[in-house]
Amino acid sequence: MSWLFFSVATALLWGTAELFYKKGAQPNEKYSHLKICVWVGIVMGAHAVFTLLTQDIGYNPVNILRYLPVSLFYIISMAFSYFGMRFLEESISDPIENTAGVICALLFVIFLQEEISVLTWVAIAVITVGVLGVSFLENHGETTRKKKLGKTLAIVAFCMPFVYALLDAFGTFLDDAFFLVEDVASSPLVDVTEETIEAVANTSYELTFALFALGLFIFMKAKGVKFGPVPQHKDKILAAVFETAGQFTYVYALSGNGAIAAPIISSVCIVSLLLSRIFLKEKLSWKTYAFITVVIVGILLLAVSEEL
Repeated sequence: MSWLFFSVATALLWGTAELFYKKGAQPNEKYSHLKICVWVGIVMGAHAVFTLLTQDIGYNPVNILRYLPVSLFYIISMAFSYFGMRFLEESISDPIENTAGVICALLFVIFLQEEISVLTWVAIAVITVGVLGVSFLENHGETTRKKKLGKTLAIVAFCMPFVYALLDAFGTFLDDAFFLVEDVASSPLVDVTEETIEAVANTSYELTFALFALGLFIFMKAKGVKFGPVPQHKDKILAAVFETAGQFTYVYALSGNGAIAAPIISSVCIVSLLLSRIFLKEKLSWKTYAFITVVIVGILLLAVSEEL
């Protein structure tokens, strides 16, 4: 039953990461979202080096380039997410971001003509109703965001979770359809086996994130951006640590009963919602919470449908 422990751990770790992402994404700190990217890249890069030193995965550095399309979708989606967190409640952004699974399912239908179950269509419909409800309330006076930020920035901030969901879905689609395939010989990744292909892909992604972080650091230094002492970045660092730890437990979680593990892991948005209410004192209207609950129910249904 170790997979159950790792499933719960993944939801808790990623939910906690979302809390610290929000705390680190300060609205008045112009480059806070890019600084988060830098710290995530540092921690992921360190984990990649640890993997290479402790596991014999026969890593070929050319896989950084071969896996680059997937890595870029994931990395850029996270950068947009961090930007949105500066201005948007985590209680709203996280459920919307978790609708990436819906978009990914539709991509498989559109591009690969895959058939999906009735339950999946029901889940998609439920999520759509919830997202449309949250969007309607956002644009009809249920929040004071437009007054605080101005109309343009408020709209841009609210769009960020949707941009994340779209880009993350494309990354997952490429991952599942072309890279992490059962016939490893057909994967663009080289020198991989069934046992090492996931570790090779993840290591390539983490090394790419580290290089991306280095580029951002150089860019901000050239712009004269001050980082300050490390303790000032504790929330950003903790977010990166919890994010990377969640990736580690995620692999083991899926090694067991996927039909149960998937919805447990998808409950990360529930963890995030509770932590945001307790520690960030986020308080939304009851109507908004109602539609967020609809979205979460749809996400859980989707997770179950994908494993049946």
